[in-house]
Amino acid sequence: MEATGLDADELFRAEIRGWLEQNLTGRFAALRGRGGSGREHEDFEARLEWNRHMAAAGWTCVAWPKEHGGRGLSISQQVIFHEEYARADAPARVNHLGEELLGPTLIAHGTPEQQARFLPRIVAVEELWCQGYSEPGAGSDLAAVSTKAALQDGQWVINGQKVWTSLAQHADWCFVIARTTPGSSRHQGLSYLLVPMDQPGVEVRPILQLTATSEFNEVFFDDARTDAELVVGAEGGGFAVAMATLGFERGVSTLAQQIAFRSELDAVIAAAHRTGAIDDPLLRDRLVEAHMDLEVIRQHALRHLGGEQGHAASVTKLLWSQWHRSLGELAMAVSGPQGLLTAGEPYLLDDLQTLFLFSRADTIYGGSDEIQRNVIAERILGLPREARP
Repeated sequence: MEATGLDADELFRAEIRGWLEQNLTGRFAALRGRGGSGREHEDFEARLEWNRHMAAAGWTCVAWPKEHGGRGLSISQQVIFHEEYARADAPARVNHLGEELLGPTLIAHGTPEQQARFLPRIVAVEELWCQGYSEPGAGSDLAAVSTKAALQDGQWVINGQKVWTSLAQHADWCFVIARTTPGSSRHQGLSYLLVPMDQPGVEVRPILQLTATSEFNEVFFDDARTDAELVVGAEGGGFAVAMATLGFERGVSTLAQQIAFRSELDAVIAAAHRTGAIDDPLLRDRLVEAHMDLEVIRQHALRHLGGEQGHAASVTKLLWSQWHRSLGELAMAVSGPQGLLTAGEPYLLDDLQTLFLFSRADTIYGGSDEIQRNVIAERILGLPREARP
């Protein structure tokens, strides 16, 4: 008799837990805990090999429909997968942007030809992706994009600059929002283009961060080209597709992020015991509050699982970004004066210092807190629009 419901979920949990236990061994054992926010530089090539090992065993793109190479997991099983992956302390995956963002976008909005061209290579981790949204003058305000693209001889010719482009230095392709209708403004006239990175018209410049690493990059397009058919959705209708991508970004995988947050909170609590900060009643109260707030964030996320997240995703982003930034501040509070000193020369940071410095960006990237509050106010609560120039 085929298992159903809770029985099927528990069987699945045992399956993924067992596979991780059996495979995070040997040459992959040293990858436990590697990667993650502020540490994407760690063992990148080895983590790429691990991702391809997962692909060979059918453990990539597990939420995708089976006809597109996924496992077609239920929402509960997707949650279980991400929970068990995080609890196994498995390394951060290098294919997140392709698997969790672009792939679901192509499944929902791409042509059959685009799906056939790109989805199998994402499943196999043969091509890596980056996201070309933010610009120097259009960070969280995506409608202010000024990068332009024009059709010439069957190709889009792209000119402009993107910034804060995560892992562009490793990417084979970039999904780019560009203005394709001359004279258009705001949400109108934008298109969602798929652009190869390995070409003369694309230059990637790493951005040195406070953590002394360079996950983020500037990307310059100088007559870069891509084929005319590599526009996702309608020409000029790219804003809606871009919003769909952001909705997928804030889906089930955010639960794994919260489990990772729990591990960071545990590390902060351990540091508080080690330094004696746990005896300070004010700091102890802050630690208890952090624990309770994280559970609230988890319950909120569980209420809004499945498909494109819509405007409720702005609430989720606002909650976790503020919580994580506060956790970084709490990490320094429990570290005491020692937290002001590097762990080694020339600029070696410990995990709590990296947490503090990188979490300063949480309320900015992926849509700043100010933008999220506007979305919540105007599109969820129905309040008057903010005055715009």
